[in-house]
Amino acid sequence: YWPKLERLLSEVYSGRPDLKLHLESLRTVCTRAWEERPHSLRLLDRERPAESRWYTKEHIIGTSLYVDLFAKDLKGLKDKLDYLSDLGITYVHLMPLFEVPDGNSDGGYAVSSFRRLDPRFGNIEELKDLASQMRMRGMSLALDFIFNHTSNEHEWAKRAKAGEAKYLSFYRTFDDRDVVDNYQTRLRDIFPTIRPGSFTWDDDLCRWVWTSFNSFQWDLNYANPDVFVHMVDELLYLANCGVDILRLDAVAFIWKRLGTDCENLPEAHVLIQAMNIVCRIVAPSVIFKSEAIVHPDDVRSYIDEYECQLSYNPNLMALLWESAATRKTSLLQRALSHRQVLPAETNWVNYLRCHDDIGWCFDDGDAHAVGINPFHHRLFLNEFYSGRFEGSFARGVPFQYNPVNQDMRICGTLASLIGVEAALEDENSLHLEMSLSRSRMLFAVLMSIGGIPLIYLGEELGVLNGYDYRADPHKAEDSRWVHRLEMDWSKAPEQSGFDRIAQYFWKMLHHLSMSRRSLPMLAGTAMRLIPTYNDHLLCFERFAEDRRLIVVANFSEREQALPKETFTRLLCPEELTDHLTGDRFLPGQTISPYGILWLEDPKTTNLF
Repeated sequence: YWPKLERLLSEVYSGRPDLKLHLESLRTVCTRAWEERPHSLRLLDRERPAESRWYTKEHIIGTSLYVDLFAKDLKGLKDKLDYLSDLGITYVHLMPLFEVPDGNSDGGYAVSSFRRLDPRFGNIEELKDLASQMRMRGMSLALDFIFNHTSNEHEWAKRAKAGEAKYLSFYRTFDDRDVVDNYQTRLRDIFPTIRPGSFTWDDDLCRWVWTSFNSFQWDLNYANPDVFVHMVDELLYLANCGVDILRLDAVAFIWKRLGTDCENLPEAHVLIQAMNIVCRIVAPSVIFKSEAIVHPDDVRSYIDEYECQLSYNPNLMALLWESAATRKTSLLQRALSHRQVLPAETNWVNYLRCHDDIGWCFDDGDAHAVGINPFHHRLFLNEFYSGRFEGSFARGVPFQYNPVNQDMRICGTLASLIGVEAALEDENSLHLEMSLSRSRMLFAVLMSIGGIPLIYLGEELGVLNGYDYRADPHKAEDSRWVHRLEMDWSKAPEQSGFDRIAQYFWKMLHHLSMSRRSLPMLAGTAMRLIPTYNDHLLCFERFAEDRRLIVVANFSEREQALPKETFTRLLCPEELTDHLTGDRFLPGQTISPYGILWLEDPKTTNLF
């Protein structure tokens, strides 16, 4: 792999006369990391090479959580592994653990050290022990690799402020405001209400610093190959701690070029591919997951066996919520028809909620193709999910409204967005039943559509929005904290607070997880949409060898008819069994309000 790595880096750094020296430094970093790699991880490298596609299997079911909010610290989390196993979890993504500045740290994404944990969570040895305990249980550990920026309190930033030229070159800084303005004209504001613009004046440097996100998050200068070498060193350190999956944060932003929007540039892809090759050399059992909340085509561009083997699927997330609001699946089906299936050696990570907001990132072309005005539709969805639209079941909170383009995102827990909070407020039992059925239908689609389903911790107990963040000055301006909640263990199974809502969500997700694990048809992303001639229904099929699963979902609160001819064209038997309930289903039956069917046809020919 080394010649390929040199070719990739020569492509990016062709104008650097010192490239050969940096390549030697990189060789030294890789050699040292390989020599330091624990024996148990070297065995894993041989048992589970990247080519094995272990991350595409049907038994992989994920979760993401904040360690402090879920279990206080790493020792506490180790004690809660049984809880996760009981839910069927085999992949655990821990939100940022590393040292950050006091106060606002963007939820841990302003990293002051890539090697020292925030003392609240524990220490590196405890992290390594947790990773080992998880491997023994068949669980994979995912951590963030925050490689676009550091905090302004990282050692590199401090040494830059102290005047060390080497470390000043680690960041993009400018003493000419005109240069800053020329860049800024093409850049979008990530947090327009908190901090418009992408540059921050630093009094110590007497220079403008590139800060795409918050003023305390300094973007790294990847045009300097020394930065690449240092960040590879940090990456391999995490790999040697026992991390299986590295979530590459903010992949779209790592390369800058004047005259562009400085997102998704070709050099960003080449550098990620180079990091992938480094893992092939030193730690081949480690894979990458991209985090790119950008246009769906740009999201897809990072997904490759030799770039990021996994990727979040924000398009699916947004369109499941869009279909829930409209009760129609036309836009969802349009996107699924040409965006869902990935190469066999890659996989989606599908989610309904996560630590972040919901942005309406669907493709405008897809919207126009089904007769939807994308601008007006996004306005409607923001009104609907913030509870401002008449008849809305949602109780979401607006995030980052931009008055210039009227862009906005939505925050909230799944239960509050799906209608549980409103139904409880109104004491409306019918609306509550509909909300619970709606949640089951959405999760069942998530579990079967193709990809790794990810449960954001709290969803398994149906937690509602927490509005106390508004009283915390470090959180009040960031409404994402409305769904970043401390675990209430009294609501856990067999505890006094395990009420009807918590029981419903726990049992429902446990049942779906166990059901998914028994169906090899749900591995990977290969799927085919089935026409239903009914905008309220979504129907698709999944295959494995000679077995087939037909999934039917009703996005409406009314019964819907599925034509008998649909099954006739599929050469289905006269009677199918719903894998989720064991009930018989006869072609031509209606689908109940927010109903979901996993219809198993065990004797069929693979039609893909």
